[in-house]
Amino acid sequence: MADLLTAAEAARRLGVKPATIYAYVSRGVLARTRAPDGRASLFRAEEVERLARRGRPRRPAGAADITVESAITEITGDSLRFRGLDATRLAISRTFEEVAELLWTGELRVPREPWRARPAALAAGRAAQAALPAGTLPLERLQVIVPAMAATDPLRLQLDPAAVVAAGRNIIAGMVDCLPAPLAPEGTTPPSPAVTPRGADPGGAIAGRLWSRLCAGNGPGNKQTLPEVGLLQALSAALVLLADHELAASTLAARAAASVRADPYAVVGTGLGAMSGALHGGASLGAETLMAAASGPDDVPRVVGELLRRGEKVPGFGHFVYRGGDPRAILLLSLVRRAAPRSDQLAVADAVFAEVRQKSLPGPNIDFALATLVRVAGMVRGAGEAIFAVARTAGWIAHALEAYSGPGPLRPRAVYTGRPPADGP
Repeated sequence: MADLLTAAEAARRLGVKPATIYAYVSRGVLARTRAPDGRASLFRAEEVERLARRGRPRRPAGAADITVESAITEITGDSLRFRGLDATRLAISRTFEEVAELLWTGELRVPREPWRARPAALAAGRAAQAALPAGTLPLERLQVIVPAMAATDPLRLQLDPAAVVAAGRNIIAGMVDCLPAPLAPEGTTPPSPAVTPRGADPGGAIAGRLWSRLCAGNGPGNKQTLPEVGLLQALSAALVLLADHELAASTLAARAAASVRADPYAVVGTGLGAMSGALHGGASLGAETLMAAASGPDDVPRVVGELLRRGEKVPGFGHFVYRGGDPRAILLLSLVRRAAPRSDQLAVADAVFAEVRQKSLPGPNIDFALATLVRVAGMVRGAGEAIFAVARTAGWIAHALEAYSGPGPLRPRAVYTGRPPADGP
């Protein structure tokens, strides 16, 4: 063990804080191994010494590091873990609710009963979103549902852990149950409100209830009348895989709000605003739009070519952390393929993948996999963003719990690059 250093020892040798050591790990600058007990992180002394001689690694232009110590999520170049447990394994063995409880409490707990929002919260959320114009995307509805629910909770500023966890359950259940029943895609017949796929109990798990709000029956070009239970399982897995992703932009924003003691609804509202960006949760909508523009697999080269000619990137490919491929995308795509191997929309997704691979571009990420699920399942436009938002709310609440117990405001400092101070007025 003499050639291995602890995080504290490596930090002292490099003259940085221990949190910076983990930032180096996430950026691929420094590799680590696990101690025999599986708890502590160890670093090779030789590699730390080389890094010390080279000097602190410079950030790429435009990038910035804000390191925050957290016990929630760990990301490496090829894996994602929640509280030390592999997220891809959790996605196929546990429900979203169980994983949310793991993120919040550190324990895998089976809910005693389905999560329910309070009646007043449901009434307010439904009324708020019902006032929006027809065609409003699901994410935009969620952005008004959450603050409307907040107004009905007089105890929302009670920030002890039990109250925050209860608020988290209320928020997620309300986000799902306040969404309107979907309209069928143009040219198809809307399903009966009483018809749901096998396993999609509208009074049960969050995944099944969300399905009933997002799935409009037959997808464009999809010959299935009702999806198989495998697609519902894929949706459940997607919720788990998207539940948290360390300090992604929306989580950093949500955590900053929590650090100044904003209530859980405001924390989630902050996260929803940040994740709507095209470079974050909104990326799945771009991938959905790309696939919708192709009349079939043979039309994909034209669609991709026109996109590139406009100077745009192909949405849903590449990830700055997962250099060997996004493990979340790999799992979700395999679940969709297993559930609907003959889907016309899966054939379109495969054609997009083949076209991108031919151009030596990076592999698909979770946004592309999510868009593929949405198209294959025949969900409403923008459903991927809604799935992302509902799932990531679990992570935002987990980070809020950590921030509420922390020392105070998360306050990064800026490096001023403007005009120098003038001598006179």
